[in-house]
Amino acid sequence: MKNKFVLTKHTAPYVFLLPVFVLFIVFMLYPIVQSLIYSFQRFERGQFTFVFFDNYRRMIQDPLFRKTLGNTFTILLVQVPIQLIMALFFAVLMNTRGLRLKGLFRVSFFLPALTALVAYSIVFQILLNEHYGVVNYLLTILGLERVPWLSHPVWAKASLMMAITWRWMGYNMVIMLAGLQSIPETLYDAASIDGAGKMTRFRIITVPMLKPIILFCAILSTIGTLQLFDEPYILTRGGPNNATRTVAHYLYQQGFQYARFGYASAIAYVLVLLIGVLSYIQFKLIGDSE
Repeated sequence: MKNKFVLTKHTAPYVFLLPVFVLFIVFMLYPIVQSLIYSFQRFERGQFTFVFFDNYRRMIQDPLFRKTLGNTFTILLVQVPIQLIMALFFAVLMNTRGLRLKGLFRVSFFLPALTALVAYSIVFQILLNEHYGVVNYLLTILGLERVPWLSHPVWAKASLMMAITWRWMGYNMVIMLAGLQSIPETLYDAASIDGAGKMTRFRIITVPMLKPIILFCAILSTIGTLQLFDEPYILTRGGPNNATRTVAHYLYQQGFQYARFGYASAIAYVLVLLIGVLSYIQFKLIGDSE
């Protein structure tokens, strides 16, 4: 008679964790490894052939990839600092003593983060329409000229940044607000007794105590911006003249429109490398020495 498998206190944890490990291997580990292999291959005539570093060499020589990389970094360097500064400003404002309707304001700022990416991108596309949009209609009422929000390279980038800031500023604000509420009020009271004004208290207490939260929001915003896809794809279609096409949008185009899976995989791994390097730099610049 065959021995039956019996759960014991030593084997039971591994049995219960087995489905998690299987799901991780199938849906996480395998795609990561397979994508790395694809990055050294080329898909031609229904088959993958090894080309080693050709995809990476092609990426360096690809002017459109360099343009999408420049677009992504432009959005990152302009939009992320503005978003974080606004989030910190409104978080401090929402944490002010005696402010009425705090709950209403907090919910109002956070609601955009709950809006579906596709839905809010379409709404901004309608609002910023050059001929029939509400924004240009209001500008004409004020006697100003219509702005080519989505048809001019500079204004298209600005429109994209405004949309992203509108959606994610409140999300970062709530995180910073939670950090502000963990700072002991006794520190502010002691600083006030010593004669420190509001700006001094903000500089010597709020910012240092909030540094880990600011770092966390900066890294999340950086990762989100480098992976930016939905907004440029729906709002501007990467135009005009590829002015708003991001690296993630270009990756999608190469992989799923042109079936260049090897080249798309190589772009994906370069993107992962950029995220890692920038996160490390932010840890060094903003994080504590330890």
